Amino acid sequence: MEKHERLVLKYPVLVEGKYDRIKLSNVVASPILTADGFAVFNSPQKKKLLRRLTQAGKLILLTDSDSGGRLIRNKLKGYLPPGSTIDLYIPKLPGRERRKSKDSKEGLLGVEGMDDRLLYELLAGYAASVGESAVRGEIDTVRLYEDGFLGGADSARRRRLLADELGLPDDLSAKALLQAVNLVAGAAGYEKAKLKVKERLGHL
Repeated sequence: MEKHERLVLKYPVLVEGKYDRIKLSNVVASPILTADGFAVFNSPQKKKLLRRLTQAGKLILLTDSDSGGRLIRNKLKGYLPPGSTIDLYIPKLPGRERRKSKDSKEGLLGVEGMDDRLLYELLAGYAASVGESAVRGEIDTVRLYEDGFLGGADSARRRRLLADELGLPDDLSAKALLQAVNLVAGAAGYEKAKLKVKERLGHL
């Protein structure tokens, strides 16, 4: 693939698993979420997070083209608000990913087996134009550390309070919380929530 700058999208993307996310990160600079396969069906906290994210905007669904991918996609759309998702589909191509020792049940390549160029072209239509709202990482780990949400003895409790203020699951890892904060709140929303946390700590 001809070298392109990675796409900054208007919306986050959800894929099935970590290897899909690793692959997609070659062409996308915006947040990439994972359904963790069928595990998403039994995770109330993951569902809560996805519903919260779709309240802030749309979510691009990019699952595999096999029956498992279709099931995950349809289940997700069943409990997310109508019109909150964008369906993108990879072609049905026979093959096997390099890391696997045998073919999948249907013998089709998943997202992780797609060519970078194909993924780039598939998502390019959702890239943010100059001056248009885009999904970027405005808050970073340094900011969380400086504000007491990382590294300190009380940082875990502070993160739970921050998640509560933003309507996010309270059991997110620090990395997952950071990603969610950037998706649902941005810098301005984060600052407001941080002040609320400070007020609550003062009353505890």
